[in-house]
Amino acid sequence: MKRAFTLLVVPVLAVSLAACGDDSGDATGAPSATTSAAPSGGRAPAGQHNDQDIAFAQDMIPHHRQAIEMSRLAPTRASSPEVKQLATDIEKAQDSEIEQMTAWLTDWGATVPTPGGDGGGHGGHGGGGDTTNGMMSEQDLQELENAKGKAFDTMFLEMMIEHHEGAVTMAGTERTAGRFPPAKTLAAGIISSQTAEIAEMRDLLKNL
Repeated sequence: MKRAFTLLVVPVLAVSLAACGDDSGDATGAPSATTSAAPSGGRAPAGQHNDQDIAFAQDMIPHHRQAIEMSRLAPTRASSPEVKQLATDIEKAQDSEIEQMTAWLTDWGATVPTPGGDGGGHGGHGGGGDTTNGMMSEQDLQELENAKGKAFDTMFLEMMIEHHEGAVTMAGTERTAGRFPPAKTLAAGIISSQTAEIAEMRDLLKNL
């Protein structure tokens, strides 16, 4: 009788162990399915960005557009070859970054700023206005457009230094409070490149 009891127990244990093995397989399968479903690349899936990422792109796009607008005046107004080259470099770099940020906002279903009133709420460079983020007023832009030669070079460099300083501040906020890794990487690049350009522009001012 003892021997018969032992033989009965062994099959029961085998069935139990097999059932446990099936449960374990299901548990390991679920996470892998989630991982494979996760978006990859430079896209901006919901849940992987926050309000700061959206604000960064929405504010930096018009900020970049104004820098490009200023830079496009240089070929026909600047007298310094270095200023002309700097303006070309700024336009090329920031135009590419606008495309990148526009794609993110589109992916997120967020509003993409239109070229219309880009600088409307940012105040002015002169006249006692709010100089938030270094944006120039319409009056500033008109004065820059009317300047030529060395006067243009000086005004362009002074305005662009202030403009770049605003961009560096904005990018610093994104680095601290943003969540979307590509946006934080872009912010780091803006800080690095525009800080270097600020130093270059200060040197150019000294040598005009």
